[in-house]
Amino acid sequence: MPSLFPTPTALANVFGNATPYRFNTQSSVNRSPHEARSNLYASWDVAEDAKNKATELTDAAQKELEKASAMAQSKAGKIELYSGKYYAACTFGGLMACGLTHWAVTPLDLVKCRRQVDSKLYSSNIGAWRKIVAAEGFPGVYTGGSPTFFGYSVQGAFKYGCYEYFKKTYSDLVGPENAIKYKTWVYLAGSASAEFFADIGLCPFEAVKVRMQTTMPPFATGTFNGISKIVSTEGVAGLYKGIAPLWARQIPYTMMKFASFETIVEMIYHRLPGQKSDYSKGAQTGVAFTGGYLAGILCAIVSHPADVMVSKLNANRQAGEGAGAALGRIYKDIGFSGLWNGLPVRIVMIGTLTGLQWMIYDSFKIFMGLPTTGGAAPPAEEKTSQVMAKAAS
Repeated sequence: MPSLFPTPTALANVFGNATPYRFNTQSSVNRSPHEARSNLYASWDVAEDAKNKATELTDAAQKELEKASAMAQSKAGKIELYSGKYYAACTFGGLMACGLTHWAVTPLDLVKCRRQVDSKLYSSNIGAWRKIVAAEGFPGVYTGGSPTFFGYSVQGAFKYGCYEYFKKTYSDLVGPENAIKYKTWVYLAGSASAEFFADIGLCPFEAVKVRMQTTMPPFATGTFNGISKIVSTEGVAGLYKGIAPLWARQIPYTMMKFASFETIVEMIYHRLPGQKSDYSKGAQTGVAFTGGYLAGILCAIVSHPADVMVSKLNANRQAGEGAGAALGRIYKDIGFSGLWNGLPVRIVMIGTLTGLQWMIYDSFKIFMGLPTTGGAAPPAEEKTSQVMAKAAS
């Protein structure tokens, strides 16, 4: 009597890999008793293929990036540390790091500025974006994006390029031993000097940005339209009427940004096993982002009161009113608590910004064959530490 069930041969022919009844079931892969045979589950093979293809694409992209890096370094020639080429590379890296990142967070900056001017305007960020999109369409959330991009590209170029220059200059002025002993003061002085010049380039664009973001509808359609309107009514001086509060906001911000970043990165590498040079380029840029994000939180807190004043001053300063009188009037209206309007939003924004900026900046330095910023103690400092340790023992 024939069997009611299909034979193993029939099952194998119909279902292929989906059935265990195969004549050749030996796998070429040695597996532990706890691992299933992947030939029984075709979907596992698909997932494995996707993983392998992703790895192949990543490797190919990495090779192309290394090829492009080698080509760029070949065209630029050898870049000596602290040479003209070095400072030029740092300047370009700063331009890349700041312009795009500041533009990307324009929606956050827009809500922050409007809430600083009128704290009752929006109840939350999400609610604010919904109102803006409903009234102005999606492009409305990027109001002020154009002057933001141009202004912070200029500022970033001067800030990072000048910082590298002033840090080296001040280190040479005080001598090797004092440069190590008082390195934090060198970072602070170098960053303050760099930001002083960077803000001169930023101020005209910042004036247009703040006015576009704090007037509804925006008083200008774009960067150069805004500059033209201000110059035609107030002269060139109108572009710089916010320079003093801008310095008051940006110089402490940048001092905190660079000094805390250098210190945090050095602390991270000090607590990690091995030395900075032991870590891959990807790991070093990861440390740069972490250090930058933490530094950005401190930056936001230190500079926020001045940031509120800049927004208020550009939006509400009366014709012919002196800066001191305007600041006094604004403070009387908003009080001490008003100086902290929009701080949570700014912490998120500045933390993300600063982390991304340092990551992009250090990635570009790696691309050009230069060392990343911070972390490695100078040889003289290491030698001094070793001598002191031996003396103590």
